[in-house]
Amino acid sequence: MSKLALPVAELKPALTGLGKVVSKRCTLPVLSHIKIERTKDGWTALTGTDLDVFITVRLEQPSDGEPISLLVPYDELLKITKNSQKSDTILVRSGENSSEPSVTVEYAIGSQVAEAKLGSLPVEEFPEIPRIKGDPVPVNDSLRESIHEAFDCASTDETRLVLNSAFIDVSKEDGHYVVGTNGSHLFASNSFKLPLKECLVLPTHKFFGFKEFNNDGEWQLKANAANHKDSVLWFQISSRRWRFIGRQIDGTYPNWRQVLPNNSQYETGLQLSDLDALADAIDRLPDHDVLNHTIGIERQQSKVNLLWKPDKEQDWKRLPVTVDQLTGKDITIYLNRIYLTKALRFGLHRLDCIDPMSPVRFSHEGRQMIVMPVRAQAAPEKTEAPTAASQAQETPPEQPAAPSSTAANEERTPMVNDTTEPTKSTEPITIDSIIIDAEALKTTIQDTLGEVSVLCKKLKTFQREHKTSTKELQSVRQTLKGLQGLKL
Repeated sequence: MSKLALPVAELKPALTGLGKVVSKRCTLPVLSHIKIERTKDGWTALTGTDLDVFITVRLEQPSDGEPISLLVPYDELLKITKNSQKSDTILVRSGENSSEPSVTVEYAIGSQVAEAKLGSLPVEEFPEIPRIKGDPVPVNDSLRESIHEAFDCASTDETRLVLNSAFIDVSKEDGHYVVGTNGSHLFASNSFKLPLKECLVLPTHKFFGFKEFNNDGEWQLKANAANHKDSVLWFQISSRRWRFIGRQIDGTYPNWRQVLPNNSQYETGLQLSDLDALADAIDRLPDHDVLNHTIGIERQQSKVNLLWKPDKEQDWKRLPVTVDQLTGKDITIYLNRIYLTKALRFGLHRLDCIDPMSPVRFSHEGRQMIVMPVRAQAAPEKTEAPTAASQAQETPPEQPAAPSSTAANEERTPMVNDTTEPTKSTEPITIDSIIIDAEALKTTIQDTLGEVSVLCKKLKTFQREHKTSTKELQSVRQTLKGLQGLKL
């Protein structure tokens, strides 16, 4: 009987990667299995799927033997592999003399060899792996980094599925973009041009953050074209040994270009320095606002400060920031610190502003992030700000009052352009102001729906656990009743 040899040193990371698609709670039994096959050329490959995604990994070296395909329970093989030494080799073969499909796994225990017979399924039941024709498109390091950054800026709200993606926009001949947004901030990169005929909507997936996949050489991208309305749009990203095949998200990606302000609108520019140190400093500052995570950036004359609060009831404090370049006029803006540190970690050192409530742009070499400011009611009072260079103290000019909010002390603003002056409390009611309020309400409702979705998931999980506990309790009660009926 032909056997498949699986070196444990390769099998452990392979199972870790496949585990990102193999579910522990499967509606179909076959989805809890992985397909292991050896081709006629001797290459051994392992595949796992959840029907929407297929992940395949090929072992490093070919082996001798006839072609063979087996289905092996993922959890059982993972358990055996975890208890094996890195230098061991696990052998897998089809079960013999059995009316039910099975596989036999041979593995070392000390100096002896143990065998485990595992239940299996006919290999024909495993879903057919999609085959994508066409020439692969090389994904260089710059493009791969942009795809990762777009995924990092994508939405996680299941009610806005098309935003749970990285969008590769090839609709304009003058330049192609990779885009990701959750409605409150948007990332776009245009440092490349791809030989693609159609735009792609690539769903986010935890496998794209898998270290083995990212360190396995250059990526290659392929995608099929829809021949008719019912066609499934598949895409494939492969490395040297790994291959990810997934369904594109069905739907029209929003017109993201409309939120990009014109370059001529920006009136203030800052070029920040030492981005990682600045991001680390922001992470260490107290976060007084659990909703919007508000932090301020103040430019006054030749000085730039971070504005933060120890807690919600105290006044704003200043932390001096070193900049390489300043242009335009003074301004104070308030941002979500999560988006601010994300832009800094991305290396986007250029900050451009229009006014306190219009979209802010972080940029560097063809990459940009558009972030909507948040509202803060209280402006920082005059304080003495220590500098890192000396013990001298200086008093910054008086800070003008920040924009007020009638809805709450702090409020999220939708990603729209608004060039009206927000500091006037007696601003007349206009169509533009009504649209802004409607967009703000829309964003709040969408965020609330996302929170409700997460709560529903938790309730369903609790319900399943409760049913399981109830069944176990009933089983114990029946056992006790049986024991009570026994006569000694």
